[in-house]
Amino acid sequence: MTSGNPAWVFSEMRSILELLAARMESDPDGPYLDFPTRQYTAAEMDDESGRAAAALDALGIGRGDRIATLLDNCPAAVSLWLGALRLGAVPVPVNAANRGEFLRHPLVDSGSKAILVSDRYAGRLVAVLESVPDLAHAIVHGRSARTNGDVASEAEDRTCDADALALGPSRVHVTTWDEVLSIDPLPLAPGMVAPGDLATLIYTAGTTGPSKACMLSHNYVVNACARTALVWGRLPDDVLWTPLPLFHFAPYQHVVVGALVAGGSGGIGDRFSVSRFWGEMARTRATMVALLGSMTTMLARQEGRAHEVDHVLRLVIAVPSPPDIVRIWRERFNVETFSGGYALTEGGPLAIVAPGQPNKSGAAGVAQTPDFDTRIFDDEDRELPPNTVGEIVTRPRHPKAMFDGYWGRPQETIDALRGLWFHTGDLGRIDDDGYLYFVDRKKDYLRRRGENISSFEVEAVFRQHPAVLDVAAHAVTSEVGEDEVKITVVLKPDSKVTERALCEWSLDRLPFFAVPRYIEVRDQLPRNPVGRVLKFALRDEGVTEVTWDREAAGLRFDRS
Repeated sequence: MTSGNPAWVFSEMRSILELLAARMESDPDGPYLDFPTRQYTAAEMDDESGRAAAALDALGIGRGDRIATLLDNCPAAVSLWLGALRLGAVPVPVNAANRGEFLRHPLVDSGSKAILVSDRYAGRLVAVLESVPDLAHAIVHGRSARTNGDVASEAEDRTCDADALALGPSRVHVTTWDEVLSIDPLPLAPGMVAPGDLATLIYTAGTTGPSKACMLSHNYVVNACARTALVWGRLPDDVLWTPLPLFHFAPYQHVVVGALVAGGSGGIGDRFSVSRFWGEMARTRATMVALLGSMTTMLARQEGRAHEVDHVLRLVIAVPSPPDIVRIWRERFNVETFSGGYALTEGGPLAIVAPGQPNKSGAAGVAQTPDFDTRIFDDEDRELPPNTVGEIVTRPRHPKAMFDGYWGRPQETIDALRGLWFHTGDLGRIDDDGYLYFVDRKKDYLRRRGENISSFEVEAVFRQHPAVLDVAAHAVTSEVGEDEVKITVVLKPDSKVTERALCEWSLDRLPFFAVPRYIEVRDQLPRNPVGRVLKFALRDEGVTEVTWDREAAGLRFDRS
């Protein structure tokens, strides 16, 4: 059990605009941001974001106003993001896959007054505009677009269809990104915002209800960038590249602001591609990459010699990464992997591996950090002893290190901060040496016949099977109470493995109580727009007509 009370430390606080101004003084003409279509110096991005700020200012956008983006990865997404900050306004990146209610919800929930939308997605916006009353301005990015006076005849998604760019109804003022770039830039004024001011709204993925927007201050963003840069040993001559989408927080943290905090430059790919990855490493001269764990796995299993290019990559950041994948990256690519760490959009990193400190196998790092006091509580908010599974809770050690709450949701903010500790909704344990281990999402944890089962750990086992492409472990109702374990599996193309063979394979790899009773093979798993598996949907469907039942199949095994 953790003893003592952590000190409340007032540390230096900075805004993103202060960092940009400092970069303009120290290195305005050096490489800053790399996109596949164009490379920017700090001065060039300052100019373009200044034009975006001037355009927004001319539209009446000011301090506190929200501005949404619906874009694929492109320079305009960053220019608009920084441009909004220059006015004290609040950028709201929206998932580019959203449509219908998934698009309407963040626009209405945030009260966005303007949006920068790709011409590819204009039809989606047309389809929901009548029910988005606060939206007054639309800036279209892409091909030449019609402006007011032309009304779209149909509210449907027509990719690259100029007829959809009229963006009726007529109450919405429409302009184009080309027109934005023709405006004289607004000078950078670092004093426009304070470090504690709201910088951006980032929507968390909703799996059981509507997504919520985390309110992130300028200092929160800067602090998160500084902490990860220290942990990764990031130096001014490093180049950090990522293909992660600009509607997530990661590209802003690791690249846009990360390069201002640590120095050097960064790159943002248009999308992740296994076939193009190593070519991009050679072109950008990236020394670090930030990926998803699934991406590192696909690259590790790529056949051929694509990695034998002139690259200087030394670190891949992907949490989590299985030990066998870490080994492949080290032995095959001569690249180390940062696979430890635990963070949420609401705050982080909550567990880290300090520079030069080895991590324990399976651990996220040390729970007590300079920024956060992280512990394990039971359902009554009592701290649990070491090595006991409970909910991961945390609180900051200094101002503006954590999110400021959920936008427009005071009750949900209060609920999450019960007892003045942020309740993550994740289960974990902290060992005797203070290392944190993630166990599962609290709502995904199973209990079968007196035993607690981590769906996360069950899935990790089945992902080792050579025929398994994707898997979700989840509970279904048991006729004897508590849960029965079911796995829903996506197999690799042309795989002939049977459900019985999968189950038999797991017998030597899982404790008997975690061996699934039910297995169902599907073409794909249900996911929300950011890719998280909708386990509640799988739980609700339960045992279907095509579900294989171990007990009905008469499969028996030794429980010793």
